[in-house]
Order: sequence, then C-alpha cells, then structure tokens
Amino acid sequence: MSQCSKLAVYPGTFDPPTNGHMDVARRALAIFDGLVIGVSTNLAKKPVFDVQERVSLLRELFSDEPRIVVKSFDGLLMNFVKSEGAISVVRGLRAVSDFEYELQMATFNSILERSIGTVFFMASEENIFVSSSVIKEISKFGGDISTKVHPAVLQALREKFGLDRRVKQGER
Repeated sequence: MSQCSKLAVYPGTFDPPTNGHMDVARRALAIFDGLVIGVSTNLAKKPVFDVQERVSLLRELFSDEPRIVVKSFDGLLMNFVKSEGAISVVRGLRAVSDFEYELQMATFNSILERSIGTVFFMASEENIFVSSSVIKEISKFGGDISTKVHPAVLQALREKFGLDRRVKQGER
C-alpha cells in the first residue's frame, strides 16, 4: 500500500468473513486513509478455511476498495502493526462480553506499544449478534445465512460443507 498518513490494522481470524466484518472495515475508512486487514493464522480456533482461503475471500470482498489491503500474519499483533507502519488497531464490538475481552487486549497491546491505539466500532444493529462461529454452525447444517455474509462467502461455505452435493442428492 502506498504511504498513508493514517493507516490502521483490522486483525482477526475472519473464519469466515461476515457482513459485520465488512461493515467495520468500511466504516474504519471514514477515519483512516488506509486499512490493512490482518488475517491471523491462529490455529487454536480450528478454522474451517485455511489462512490463504480467508485472505483470498477477503481480497474478493474488498476488490472494489483500493484503500484496503489484506495480508496474513503470525505472532504478536503489535509486531505486525508496527511492520505495516500503522497508527491504530481497529476492532468491532457486539456485546458487553466483547468489550471486556477487547479492553483487556487493548490494554496489553498498549503496554507492548504505547504509540499505537485501538479504535472500537460498535456493530451495526443488523450485525449485533452475528459471529463467525454462529455463521459456521448454521451453515454446516444448511441454514440460511444469506443475509449475514457476502454471496462469495456463502458459496465458499456451501462448498466447504458439501451442501451443494447434498441439495442435489435430496439430503438436505
């Protein structure tokens, strides 16, 4: 990405990316000149999509936005943020439980690197209860998540869970 005066990093596992993730990223561009979406290789969460699949999906979702770059990273978030030359971390909040966890993470990140702040975005009303975990669970059993994810993500989930084959065979 070209030199941005106000660059932020939006980190996460994005497994899968949801409309909530997309909303936070687009709203962050109202404040920052550029955004690096940092896809964590965090295997502790047992992702459905490998890191390269998640990066590819996000690049497709934001192909119309030149101010967003998608990269994977491993290790400490603050190391990645510094290596990108960013001034802030962007995080989305849905519920009080998110706030407690995110406050703890922001505090530790501040201890690691005082010059980098965290900006929180509240989830929009239509995305307040949307999480990647819930999306995966509903999708796995053929439930309708079409209003909560981009069509490319919906198709990728259907393929990942073999839903297209099951529908054709009448197993749904």
